[in-house]
Amino acid sequence: MLALLHTSPLHIPVFEALRDEDHPGLELRHVVAPELLARARREGPEAVAPEVTAALERAAADGVRAVLCTCSTIGEVAERAADSVGVPIVRGDRPMAAAAVAAGSRIAVLATVESTLAPTLALIEDEARRADRPIRARAQVVADAWTRFEDGDIEGCARLVAAAADAVTDADVIVLAQASMTSAQRLTTTTVPILSSPRPGLAAAARAAK
Repeated sequence: MLALLHTSPLHIPVFEALRDEDHPGLELRHVVAPELLARARREGPEAVAPEVTAALERAAADGVRAVLCTCSTIGEVAERAADSVGVPIVRGDRPMAAAAVAAGSRIAVLATVESTLAPTLALIEDEARRADRPIRARAQVVADAWTRFEDGDIEGCARLVAAAADAVTDADVIVLAQASMTSAQRLTTTTVPILSSPRPGLAAAARAAK
């Protein structure tokens, strides 16, 4: 059994579908805490560290074998809480970051909220140090995409993200920093590889749950 900590209920069907495709039989328990992202956007991820730890502890209380944090804004503080939670905490975007570093030195990061940029860039730099590979990462926020997502207009959000990805030049790989951006991949026309976090993140968490 695997618990997932989300900051939007719209992530639940995405991960349920990936489970059915890639990990049949894996039981998922979803914990949704949108207030964590709302406050982290206002005050920074460190401001919600105690609340993130408490949410992870609640998620782990039902006998799960691991917890997957699907929110990239709070992923770093979630990782640091692993010792107090008592089960493995998987940061959902770390496998994506490792793949980005392996793909090339010029990494373009797209996000829909400003609060995601610093944690994602720090994560990519951490993976580059681990791999001992030089990188040049740059990041931008896709204007109006988060508003569309919050309004439930997933397709509209995806179109804006896809357009931003297609406009990227001089990059070896494009990183979609948030799980909510994943559906944009099917709408892009760029030849630059595009990475998103849900599938590799769930795969890493499924391994941890075993």
